[in-house]
Amino acid sequence: MHAEMAETLRILVIIMAAAVLAPLISDHLGRWVVVPAVVLEIALGILLGPDGLGLIHETEVISAFADFGLALLMFMAGYEIDFNRVKGRPLRRATLAWLCSLALGLGAAWTVFGASQATLIIGLALTTTALGTVLPILRDAGALSTAFGTRFLASGTVGEFAPIVVIALLLSGFRPLEGTLLLLVFFAVAGWAAWRATHPTSERMGRLIRATLGTSAQLAVRLSLFLIVAMVGLASVLQLDTLLGAFAAGIIVRLMLLTNHPQEVHEVESKLEAVSFGLFIPVFFVVTGVRFDLGALAADLGAVLLIPLFLLLFLLVRGLPELLLSRDSLSGRQPPALALFASTALPLLVVLTTIGAQAGVIEPAVAAALVGAGMLSVLVLPVIGLRLWRTSQAAEAAPSPT
Repeated sequence: MHAEMAETLRILVIIMAAAVLAPLISDHLGRWVVVPAVVLEIALGILLGPDGLGLIHETEVISAFADFGLALLMFMAGYEIDFNRVKGRPLRRATLAWLCSLALGLGAAWTVFGASQATLIIGLALTTTALGTVLPILRDAGALSTAFGTRFLASGTVGEFAPIVVIALLLSGFRPLEGTLLLLVFFAVAGWAAWRATHPTSERMGRLIRATLGTSAQLAVRLSLFLIVAMVGLASVLQLDTLLGAFAAGIIVRLMLLTNHPQEVHEVESKLEAVSFGLFIPVFFVVTGVRFDLGALAADLGAVLLIPLFLLLFLLVRGLPELLLSRDSLSGRQPPALALFASTALPLLVVLTTIGAQAGVIEPAVAAALVGAGMLSVLVLPVIGLRLWRTSQAAEAAPSPT
């Protein structure tokens, strides 16, 4: 037992060293090219994992850390959703674009892989958007508070939430009717929690939350983490995908803070981000690299060629509908920028390929190619998209010739 714990601690130290190293490398490379730290975290995981130097392997504790990191990533994505901003036309457009993506994705997967369960998983993977991964990039660039940011929030919300719902309905092992009933139960509980969050808490609770923000009690942070665990636990009990619970928890916590503690929102947010992005989320991304089956991919030339194909399909399936449906609401080069950001995919790819691999319907090499394309999408597409957005902003700010 002692040796097992010592081994886990050794692995965790190496993982955290990689997490520290990733932003340092990203900053150094920033002189020439923008490389998101998340991509470097995955790359370091591959380098240090079984297919690389062999310094990291998964243990039960490390897997638990990584799973909670994924839950926190989805929680932060749900927390970013401001329904007052995205409701109405942006959300309707984003929903229509995603439905078009779903049809295109299933059609493309059927064309390449034929009629099989793998077609459903790969087709659904092509419709996802890496909302949680891309949001920090847009926030740091100042794009999140603009009309472009609102449009991407709507697109990313649907691109993250809708695939999770489909996973819960079609890939949970239930019959469709049974899965639908369980999903309705979850939505009923989550809806009640969201409704309750918009009503004032007791005066004592409000006082305690304010009083403990600077103490070791940290009631607001503990309450937020409790809601994450509770909603993830509810989804697990109902045998739905646990990411649905984490995403819903983010929405509920945001409603609770904005309604009852608007003065404390920024401080609580910073503490939640510190817990999430400071520890658990980097562990998830490094472990994603550790899980990456580089050996299976390297041994199959056909799978290697699938990487650029999948990247192209992300652009056609996810990006093209967003491009066409945003041209009347965004100006300049913002529609293609939106299409590029919407075409990013990663966290849900890991979930979907894991489901496919466990069910034995997706070959390890194909799963690795899909995740590899997702890594490229997060590495390349935001860089180009951000450049297009900045060019458009500069053109709008420039004085018009007289």
